[in-house]
Amino acid sequence: METLEIRDLRHFVAVAEELHYGHAATRLRVAQPALSKTVQRLEARLGARLLDRTSRSVALTPAGTVLLEHGRHVLHAADLAVQETRRAAQQDGLRLVMKPGGDAGLLSGILAAYAEHPDATQVDVQFSGSTDRTARLRDGRADVALLYAPFDDLAGLVTETLHTEDRVAILPADHPLASRDRIRAAELAGETFPRWRGVPGDQPEGPELADVAELVSLVRIGRVVAVLPRSLVAPTPPGTACVPVEDAEPSRIVVARNEHDDRESVLALVAAAARAARR
Repeated sequence: METLEIRDLRHFVAVAEELHYGHAATRLRVAQPALSKTVQRLEARLGARLLDRTSRSVALTPAGTVLLEHGRHVLHAADLAVQETRRAAQQDGLRLVMKPGGDAGLLSGILAAYAEHPDATQVDVQFSGSTDRTARLRDGRADVALLYAPFDDLAGLVTETLHTEDRVAILPADHPLASRDRIRAAELAGETFPRWRGVPGDQPEGPELADVAELVSLVRIGRVVAVLPRSLVAPTPPGTACVPVEDAEPSRIVVARNEHDDRESVLALVAAAARAARR
């Protein structure tokens, strides 16, 4: 009997969940033709049609529905095996991952609070871009993360809110709205917003960016605007203005761990983060 490759199964599950080859390709960061070939290869190996595809839609066949259900379980088991293996190999120290500048000034207090724990170990702080901090938690490359809600995908994670803040529009200093005390989101209609590299789903048509540093450079010259948690652009970068968006949903910085990771050292670091935030 033909065995299934984990990568092929992961690609099929993405297409089956998105029911859109383009969205699945963006989610996986692969070329769309590669996904089509993967599905064709799986159908040939299994001797069953998995997807009904037309020029307008993609739909699961009964066989595809079965493979999606069992495939999710297989991928979950494989991911859990990787996580536990990496954790077993990580004998000393913890790894905390965060966006550069994405701690609202809390990091030093968190590390100091954790150092008070009698069994505290070394904490290695990792800086990561906008899309893979949750992936690092899920696959065992990090033990704890500082994440932004509602922007990061928190499924399968245990979180605690450390800080809640408003969101601001970052604009060129000479923008017509730059001198306002506050604005509403509708007033930014017609502006160019950036796309964030690696973020799946529908996004604006603006330039693709990886981090806030790239964003600020383009805001200064009037290429884009953006709405961000205040702490990511504080203090206000030169050549820009940050104006509160009064009807934007507040942003929360949360400390997160994998729901399957109950190690005492991890729980102690999470508790220390909560204590530091209260202080």
